Amino acid sequence: MGLFSLTKEIAIDLGTANTIILHNDKIVIDEPSIVAIDKISQKLIAVGKEAALMRGKENPNITTIRPLRQGVIADFNAAELMIRGLVKKSSGSKGWFSPSLRMVVGIPSGSTEVQIRAVRDSSEHAGGRDVYMIYEPMAAALGIGLDVEAPAGNMIVDIGGGTTEIAVISLGGIVTNKSIQIAGDDLTEDIINHMRRAHNLRVGERTAEQIKIHVGSALTELENPPEDYVVHGPNHVTALPMEVPVSYQEIAHCLEKSISKIETAVLNALEQTPPELYADIVKNGIWLAGGGAMIRGLDKRLTDKIGIQFHVADDPLLSVARGTAVALKNVDKFSFLIR
Repeated sequence: MGLFSLTKEIAIDLGTANTIILHNDKIVIDEPSIVAIDKISQKLIAVGKEAALMRGKENPNITTIRPLRQGVIADFNAAELMIRGLVKKSSGSKGWFSPSLRMVVGIPSGSTEVQIRAVRDSSEHAGGRDVYMIYEPMAAALGIGLDVEAPAGNMIVDIGGGTTEIAVISLGGIVTNKSIQIAGDDLTEDIINHMRRAHNLRVGERTAEQIKIHVGSALTELENPPEDYVVHGPNHVTALPMEVPVSYQEIAHCLEKSISKIETAVLNALEQTPPELYADIVKNGIWLAGGGAMIRGLDKRLTDKIGIQFHVADDPLLSVARGTAVALKNVDKFSFLIR
């Protein structure tokens, strides 16, 4: 059937920072969730990586938009253009026949009916014929390889770009969940503010993200510390060029407040967990997924603070995406999918 297949099946992890699309268990798109639009015609100029390169360098006729904020669609039109553009990119097809799409899309567990509707409408307008949705912590659990339908408690902490999703899963359902709007974007913002306050250095989102990747840490003492990262940028007052080396200890202090809020949210979710499931969690440990799970020392810090072993998923950035692909294969089996 191949080329003339009428229905194409894709799994989408629609993230605040990155969107990942899988087809036949292969990642066909892993690009920033951003679009560049012509201000006058409102037509799409670029999507994903190409649009990200334009960020902060636009002329007056172009605007770059991140359609998702804090895990939900903030700009409906831009979201539709982004999904459509990335789906088209993923197919690589320029032929006349566009297959109808069956999609499973990951959404935050704290989504309201209005927010769920926005994702569904954007997906349908982008070509989705059958659109299913799955809560991100459930998708992360599937991606990690946990048996979500077993009568046992598993806890997932999914630290994405816009939200941190904390959920206890048992018997194919979410028993306890907490969604907080403290996540990767907030850590990036913390770094931007810190560089301005501590060094009088002005940095943008992309530079702050690089600082987070190279020297981001949740602890001031690491067994394998990274080398200092040299940041270049303009002085906030004089606009003269500066060169500032940044250590992981400095960034650990700078991220302290936001990471403490994630700790508190995990403790609150544990407080609401039924005793039998709590006992399972103590035995099985807690799983960290999402890009935020890659902050150095985060698992150790949480383990020491809470007294339950934290495990980082093998590929935390792709956990939700891979779980969404598992759900796509088992659409008829999993009752927890939202249609």
